[in-house]
Amino acid sequence: MNRMKKYKGILLIVLSAFCFALMSMFVRLAGDVPSVQKSFFRNIVAAVFAAVILLRAHTRPRLTRDAWVYLLLRAFFGTLGILCNFYAVDRLVLADASILNKMSPFFAILCSYFVLKEKITPARMAIVLGAFIGSLFVIKPSFQNTSLLPALVGLLGGLGAGVAYTMVRKLGQLGVKGPFIVFFFSAFSCLVTLPYLIFNYHPMSASQLIFLLLAGLSATGGQFTITAAYIYAPAREISVYDYSQIIFSSMLGFFVFGQTPDVWSILGYVLIVSMAVAMFLYNTRKSKDAA
Repeated sequence: MNRMKKYKGILLIVLSAFCFALMSMFVRLAGDVPSVQKSFFRNIVAAVFAAVILLRAHTRPRLTRDAWVYLLLRAFFGTLGILCNFYAVDRLVLADASILNKMSPFFAILCSYFVLKEKITPARMAIVLGAFIGSLFVIKPSFQNTSLLPALVGLLGGLGAGVAYTMVRKLGQLGVKGPFIVFFFSAFSCLVTLPYLIFNYHPMSASQLIFLLLAGLSATGGQFTITAAYIYAPAREISVYDYSQIIFSSMLGFFVFGQTPDVWSILGYVLIVSMAVAMFLYNTRKSKDAA
């Protein structure tokens, strides 16, 4: 893989992590607005920005049947990921919601085996299993745990995001440009959530609207940068840097909301991030061996 492309992918994925941490903060600050309504405002901003870029480019995408299928899959699982993530953000410590969403690279590795035919070695499978064990420390499965349902929904959001990013990688291989991928996904998500908005609209204050628009702007930045990152490089090479969002989210959660994760969650963070680092080191060694 071209080294310069890899470095671009790393820079873009760290930038996307910061943008998504800001998005989660603004979503939380928006208060008691339904997750579906928050998702609509998050995606309408991204759709407008992507549409402007496409119009200025004066290009009409010529897509194969396979490309349309992968676009629909990316949009569906991406929408699922957002709805679940917003639900978790509103009900969990910000860092907990972020780490569960950051299970997405491990799901992406599993999905890449089926979609991209990328081989999963026993070592990679063991690392993925270790990450899932780490997620259990964050979820803390127990009938007495009132945060169990939001945590499981947050993990489901990570699954949706992981599948969605695999589709992005496949679309990049098929030559579909990033702005169109972002526009299609954002427009699809808006259309899916629009009926709920029409029949169950939750009145918002001016500050709530501003926070949701800021969440949309942050998400737009994150969406464009992470889409570009996974087009530049495969998930197994750069996904470890996506975990910088945990640092950003922890800092924002502490300074803005006064949140402090419990010991079990911190242990889960350490285990999941350690597995991500192990995956990165393993892939680096394999690349050197192949060279």
